[in-house]
Amino acid sequence: MAIALTGCATSQPATSASRRFVFERDTFAYANELVWEYHYDEHGNWVHNRREPKPDYTHRCFVVARAAKQFFKHARFDPGQPVAGPATYRRLIRKVVSTSPRRESPAEKKIVIPGYASLRQFSRAQEKILKAECGGPWRSYFQRGHWRMIWPFSRHDQERMAAELVNDLKQNRPPVVHLVRFPALTINHAVLLFDFSETEKEIRFAAYDPNSPETAATVTYDRARRTFTFPTNFYFPGGRVDVYEIYRGCLY
Repeated sequence: MAIALTGCATSQPATSASRRFVFERDTFAYANELVWEYHYDEHGNWVHNRREPKPDYTHRCFVVARAAKQFFKHARFDPGQPVAGPATYRRLIRKVVSTSPRRESPAEKKIVIPGYASLRQFSRAQEKILKAECGGPWRSYFQRGHWRMIWPFSRHDQERMAAELVNDLKQNRPPVVHLVRFPALTINHAVLLFDFSETEKEIRFAAYDPNSPETAATVTYDRARRTFTFPTNFYFPGGRVDVYEIYRGCLY
């Protein structure tokens, strides 16, 4: 039973994607907003306060990362066609987000999005419709792989994960990963990895962070420590994170 489940969890499509994920075109122009504002207080403690006014698009980092992967795998943009109406775009978006992020459609079966050259351009022009149709916060709360975060992450687990992520990227399969510290939950977040560079000491993964769509983030793997780290930003104090891939296999 354990062997069968492991195989199910780690299975991946054998074929490579037809092209690389490009940050400037394959990401959303809008951000997943945060309920809280984070900062260091006068005593050096990492604290948070409720954001005012209350943002209206929150708890969707998994939703946005998943949808970016679905558009990459199952949609094709055609700027040569005229811009369509809201009803058409709602139907097409629903069709895209109903596809599996765990496999890729062949070129001839990809869903055509008319009037725009890329997801970045499309989401800038049709933000309201995309936010409404890509899914609510429940998709973040009930992502099927969340069970994994409660189990310990060994250094061997993380070493293997780093190798698997590199292999995915070499085959143009951008993985969505869960960044977490449990049980503290100083971070509980999803990003999409789209490129990497490596040295003898580390692997630097370029990431699309749904919270910060303006620039790419970096997730770093230290080979000697067999540990991932994520830098300080406006919602995380920086430091070690545990990493595992989601939207992969039947258990994640």
